[in-house]
Amino acid sequence: MATKNLLIIGASHGIGRAIADTQGAHYALYTTSRSACPALPQHREWNVAEPFPAEFLPDALHGLVYCPGSLRLQPFSRISDAAFREDWEINFLGAVKAIQAAIPALEQIRGASIVLFSTVAVGTGMPMHANVASAKGAVEGLTRALAAEFAPQIRVNAIAPSLTDTPLAGQLLRSAKQRERLAMRHPLETLGCPEEIAAAAGFLLSEDAHWITGQVLAVDGGIGALRKFT
Repeated sequence: MATKNLLIIGASHGIGRAIADTQGAHYALYTTSRSACPALPQHREWNVAEPFPAEFLPDALHGLVYCPGSLRLQPFSRISDAAFREDWEINFLGAVKAIQAAIPALEQIRGASIVLFSTVAVGTGMPMHANVASAKGAVEGLTRALAAEFAPQIRVNAIAPSLTDTPLAGQLLRSAKQRERLAMRHPLETLGCPEEIAAAAGFLLSEDAHWITGQVLAVDGGIGALRKFT
């Protein structure tokens, strides 16, 4: 069986690392992140403000996952122009750069899959989320536009998680009391874990999802669609 190739951006920790750990048995991994990651052999350091290092990519890619995100919660009146620009660069413009660089390789495989990441805060208004929700809202728009443009050759979908137990969310999960309070906001009364989100990404990458494109999959403990009555 021919080797399948997968590009994961943001693979050194959190959801990206969980995807790398679970998909390594199915793909030859090509990975990037802001930091070095010796455990991933075909890895490049990449800051999203810089051009994407396309020279290390293989001739053909079966999938691309863009994982970088931000979680800077502030009242709207206190968000600086620089903070808005930084969040847009991390969440949206970095994805644009990576996809544009990878398109020649993705076009070699009919049915190649791109998986991006949004947030439950796009579809469910949440206070102090203006910067990340606006940037991830652009990701959802990009998902649908590219799904239409790239069909039928390449599928494009996104995942919209709620709060997940990753280093990015560490500032919000510093104590057992905070963890319990935030978990109980969700109808399923738990926080997300990286492995659950990685499983959803693995499905969207796989041939089992061959008839799915242009979708935003909520993996959010029910908080985006449900309200509990107490």
